[in-house]
Amino acid sequence: MSDPASAFHSHDHSTCANEALTRAEDICREAGARLTPVRRRALEILLEEHRAMGAYDVLERLAEDGFGSQPPVAYRALEFLVDQGLAHRIRRLNAFTACTTQGCDHAPAFFICRVCKSVAEIPAQSLRTKIDEAGASLGFTVERANVEALGLCPSCQDEAAA
Repeated sequence: MSDPASAFHSHDHSTCANEALTRAEDICREAGARLTPVRRRALEILLEEHRAMGAYDVLERLAEDGFGSQPPVAYRALEFLVDQGLAHRIRRLNAFTACTTQGCDHAPAFFICRVCKSVAEIPAQSLRTKIDEAGASLGFTVERANVEALGLCPSCQDEAAA
C-alpha cells in the first residue's frame, strides 16, 4: 500500500491485498522460506482489512477453513509472518496486522484507532534513528523498538462529533 492513510479511507482493498500476497510469495521464495497453506491463509485473513486481529480471532477463521483449532496453529503461522516481515505484532492491542510495506528494511510506526482498531503503518526511520541516538547517549543499544500511537481515525472522529 503506497498511501498509509488508505487504512482509514475507502480504497480498492482487493488490489491492495493481492499485491501484498504477491510480494509475500516473492519474499518467501527469495528467503527460501515456505509460505505453507496455513501461513498463506493467516496472511490473507490479516489482509482482509486494515485492522489488528488477535491470535484467537485468526485461529477461529483458520479453524473455519479446516486448518485446525489448536492455538499453536495460529501462533506458529503468525510468528512465521512476523519473522518474515509480512506482519507486525501490535503490542498495545496484543494483536497482529499485515505489514503494508513488505520487503522493506524499515522501522515502522503504527497509528491505531482505539474505537474501530484500524491500523495505519508509516515508515519511521528518522524516529528510529532518534531512539537509537538517545539510547546510545545512555550507553544503551536498542535492539527493537515498537512505536504505536493510539487515537481516533477520521471515521471515528466524525462519529464522535455527530
